[in-house]
Amino acid sequence: MTTHFGDQRARGHDLFEIEFVPRRVDHPDAASLLKAFYDEQVGRYGFAESVDLDPDMYDLPHGLFVVIYDHGRPVGCGGCRRLRTANGTMEIKKTYLVPDARGHGLGRQLLVWLEARAVVLGAQRIILETGIRNDAALALFRHSGYTPTDSYVVGRDPSINRAFVKTLAGSGSRLMAGDAQRASA
Repeated sequence: MTTHFGDQRARGHDLFEIEFVPRRVDHPDAASLLKAFYDEQVGRYGFAESVDLDPDMYDLPHGLFVVIYDHGRPVGCGGCRRLRTANGTMEIKKTYLVPDARGHGLGRQLLVWLEARAVVLGAQRIILETGIRNDAALALFRHSGYTPTDSYVVGRDPSINRAFVKTLAGSGSRLMAGDAQRASA
């Protein structure tokens, strides 16, 4: 069975006409958003993890990356990829929204979009991490059913980084079957 990850339109806040478009991480819009993400992280923490991502790790069948457009303007991005050290686990990475796109529920839509595609790609659980100073991300992940877990990245500073996990399949899942079906549409 071939799974198609085509463009998906979503309606959020009344002022937005949103499109989620799968892109390679080296696409100009993705690269621009990743640079903005990096700059914001450096401003918040004084340092940041590289945003030079391996494009193959964010392409099917290993994962995917998405750019969010509002009326054609790139306003956000994020990706998911298989975690090589844990079977059935995918990692959500580099979720970012430009400042004027925040506060309208778009971050939650992005998270659900990535989770649904992870299910189609065979994920049973998702892991992710964020920094202690990112209050919005911490609240979003907790509210979306993620629970704190031990760090899964060697060398991370536990006073700054927070790791989370969420089960996607089985009795603990909060992801609806319809979301997974829409992911393959």
